[in-house]
Amino acid sequence: MDIIMNGSETLSIQKILKQYGLKPHKGLGQNFLSDDGILEKIIDAAEISADAAVLEIGPGLGSLTRHLARRAEKVVAVELDKDLILPLQELLSPFPNITLIQGDILDFQPADAFQERYSVIANIPYYITSAVIRHLLESAIKPEKMVLTVQKEVAERICARPGKLSLLALSVQIYGETDMPLIIPATSFFPEPNVDSAVVRIRLYKEPRIEPDRISMFFRLVKAGFGQKRKTLRNSISANFPLGITDVTEKLQKAGIDPMRRAETLIIEEWNSLLNEFIS
Repeated sequence: MDIIMNGSETLSIQKILKQYGLKPHKGLGQNFLSDDGILEKIIDAAEISADAAVLEIGPGLGSLTRHLARRAEKVVAVELDKDLILPLQELLSPFPNITLIQGDILDFQPADAFQERYSVIANIPYYITSAVIRHLLESAIKPEKMVLTVQKEVAERICARPGKLSLLALSVQIYGETDMPLIIPATSFFPEPNVDSAVVRIRLYKEPRIEPDRISMFFRLVKAGFGQKRKTLRNSISANFPLGITDVTEKLQKAGIDPMRRAETLIIEEWNSLLNEFIS
């Protein structure tokens, strides 16, 4: 096909979509990025070595995938949209080190594709951000780092500092250190989204900051704490946990936490102290 030569050309998203009779799927959050300069910056942020193994989520039309294949030893790309598989197979044909899988990332087990640690590259819509992160970070073989392109507002929430921690921030920061190395303007995508995006980099700790056998209870407690917006911890937890307000107040006080504080003000160490009271 005329759009596929030796794999080094910049892809024209509009031309490819037209050639295959496709339109971006709004329900899947498809906004395709093809700016070579930004694609290279994303890969630089991922700090990929020549012998690296990479899992890409949502390759779209393969713009980033092709860049990855020129840098990494192995690339596994998981795409949900069946309509994109044929164009992807043809667009990625110059690269024998790419394995393309059609399927839902939430059903994908990294242990089936990787023997050891790997990096994750993903351009993911907001509605599955938390689910994807938790699925991968709780998998049998965990990534060593994750580089996620998300809405800028979501990126800021993930990287929030103590005092402004959200449920999403806690869900990520118990597993790794976060930073935001790159802002991507909306004009870099097709179709152009309504907001700018940003790259979030998560460098995984050797062990999560919450003991693995306590993580399920941790999330249950934290979700209860954030369950009632603008309410105090005492009221929010008691409204979303099978305990009366008196018992919740007592546990908060034993953990050294003022019951009148709000969930976003607690740091991970304080949640862990409170978790001790709920588990004991």
